[in-house]
Amino acid sequence: MIFAAGLGTRLKPYTNSKPKALVELAGKPLLEHAIVKLKEVGVDRIVINVHHFADLIEEFLREKHNFGLDIRISDEREELLDTGGGLKKACDLFIPHAPVLIYNVDVLTSMNLMDLLAYHKKSAALVSMVMRKRESSRYLYFNQENQLTGWKNCKTGESKLARQDMNQSEPMAFSGIHLMDYRLFSLIAEEGKFSIIDLYLRLAKSEKILAYTDDSEMWFDLGKPEQLLKAEEVIKN
Repeated sequence: MIFAAGLGTRLKPYTNSKPKALVELAGKPLLEHAIVKLKEVGVDRIVINVHHFADLIEEFLREKHNFGLDIRISDEREELLDTGGGLKKACDLFIPHAPVLIYNVDVLTSMNLMDLLAYHKKSAALVSMVMRKRESSRYLYFNQENQLTGWKNCKTGESKLARQDMNQSEPMAFSGIHLMDYRLFSLIAEEGKFSIIDLYLRLAKSEKILAYTDDSEMWFDLGKPEQLLKAEEVIKN
């Protein structure tokens, strides 16, 4: 699933007339970069949620003939449901009982997704979250077994405890890529609009929500114009 429904407020003025997913990087929309990345690992189906300028995304996919893939649209035009609500709404669009790889449309990375797939299968995790050791204003905490134990917002001081050993755990920054077992859908009790991180924190009390540490050379959150320009330079060079 590619999360592409966001308003893209941090990317203004680029998003005044188009969705974040269609903002270009090196001559191609962010959505195309994400689709190509997923196509490289042989995904069987891609679900894309839409809200802001949804018609433009649908038109783009038609023009590209869905990149030769089975692509389904999860329509959030009426209400933006956040990451957790968006995943739950799209439930019936996924291949039953197959794992789901979730990818933020504003992520650019050189990581090998096949390594993540292998880790997830070997660990038998409910969710494998791609994490990096980088500076951030918000951190997720993982213990020595790579188990999620908590979350903290460094700007506000707010924290959320998932397990008692959070204070002995290592803070890491989320990379916007995660792989979940289909069983997760049966464990979602939340309704309407909610964050997938809050869902993971609730489930981490009893389920294996694990960190997959990514130290690949390139990773960008393309949510701001300056990050977009920096990524352009890296790609050119």
